[in-house]
This record gives sequence, structure tokens and C-alpha cells, in this order.
Amino acid sequence: MDKRPIRLGFGYDVHRLVQGRPLRLGGIQIPYPYGLQGHSDADVLLHAICDALLGAIGEGDIGRHFPDTDPQYKEIPSTLLLQRTIEKVKEKNFHLLNVDATLVAQKPRLAEHIPEMVIKISEILRVERECVNVKSTTEEGLGFTGRGEGIAAYAVALLEKD
Repeated sequence: MDKRPIRLGFGYDVHRLVQGRPLRLGGIQIPYPYGLQGHSDADVLLHAICDALLGAIGEGDIGRHFPDTDPQYKEIPSTLLLQRTIEKVKEKNFHLLNVDATLVAQKPRLAEHIPEMVIKISEILRVERECVNVKSTTEEGLGFTGRGEGIAAYAVALLEKD
């Protein structure tokens, strides 16, 4: 029997765009007149990655570990949530092989910011940059993201038992 199982986790998150908040995606601030509404800094990309990691180790989702009903998580940077999540992964004796994520937003255009996001995420996860892939897409004007009402993110994470 294989003593080094591989685990795959999937994550998804979405937040509404609102005025009066900074837009944080992938742990960096993006210049844009709208930000994402949420209890934390509402970084949908990092939240989706957290959910993918937690799913791969069978530990539920981000809401279970960092509930929006808990005042200690009010306005918390999602970079800290991702740090705490990767610590949980290591506590379960797994290590990250790779993360692949997609941001869905009509606006702002995100492609120019992706290299900085990859650097930030790989630093938090303590993996080589090649282990983190981020891409962005639009929905051709369809749905809430296509109308510019919000931003969504999808992520998968592949882990291996130590």
C-alpha cells in the first residue's frame, strides 16, 4: 500500500464589489475604485486557496476555521489566514505540491498583477514560484462577475503526505 498518498482539494469564493474598501487579491493591493465586501479583507483568491488546502486535508472550509462571526477575524489580512491554513496542512504531515487558481472578474484587468500575486502566495506557502499558478478570466459580460458586481475565485491544491 502506498504510504505517501496524494490529496486534491478544491476551493471557491466570491465577494461583492463595494465602494470604500481597498481591493486585495492574492495578498496584494490592486488600484481600483472598488474593493471586496467581507468580514476579513475579503481576498477571494486567498480564501479559495485556503478552502482548497483545507479540503485536501479533510478539514472543512475557511468558515469552519475562521468564522465571520468571530470578532478576532474582523478586517484580518487574508495573508494571515493562508499562513494559518498552511500550518494546519503541515500539522497533518502534508506538503504542498502545487496550487492552480483562477480569478473571475470583468474589471479590473488583472493579468499585469498576477506575477506579484504569485510571488506573494509562494512566499506565504513557502514553495517555489513554479508551484503556484494564477490566471484570470472574464465572463464576457455574463452573470454577476460579468456585470462587475463581484469577483470570484477557484483554486485546486495538490498535497502529498510526508
